[in-house]
Amino acid sequence: MNLPLFPLNTVLFPGCPLDLQIFEARYLDMISRCMKQGEGFGVVAIVEGDEVGEAAGQFAAIGCEARICDFQQRPNGLLGIRVEGARRFKVNRAQVLPDQLTLADVDWLDDTEALPLQAGDADLLALLGALVDHPMVSGLGIGSEVDDQAVLANRLAYLLPLPPEQKVQLLTLDDPQERLGRLQVLLEALQREMNGEG
Repeated sequence: MNLPLFPLNTVLFPGCPLDLQIFEARYLDMISRCMKQGEGFGVVAIVEGDEVGEAAGQFAAIGCEARICDFQQRPNGLLGIRVEGARRFKVNRAQVLPDQLTLADVDWLDDTEALPLQAGDADLLALLGALVDHPMVSGLGIGSEVDDQAVLANRLAYLLPLPPEQKVQLLTLDDPQERLGRLQVLLEALQREMNGEG
């Protein structure tokens, strides 16, 4: 499956919204094609390089499909779009086209079947509720109504201020329960750091 890629300094997760401002010709063309064909594009985290200008030098091998759900012209005259994360994928091969757009051959990744929330997920659910109410997040319209572990894991992994490499590792995990367990470990380490316990 060929998928156009949009390398960003962001890790997108399934079911999570992302607002983008499009101004480069290669991405305006890509968005136009995606909208005409009713298809998505791939968001991959940049490992080395920049979002603007030449194609990013290196990006993560795991990414998330972005489906366009809304678009509008911004006050600055640029195109603004809102996408939502859909399926995860693995990049097999990628090539940079003459217009600097990256096209990749990808395999879609299967997620383990989502499980209902457990009693042990209550702390993480409360944390998500606090994050969703934060002024910087509330504009995204991410609800705190969560009915399974996959939704909870994806939203937390997306919203928490973790380094991109940790987010990519979380995106790589197929099992939502494993993703939640990993998040718990990362949060405990973060808490120890904040308490000066090293």
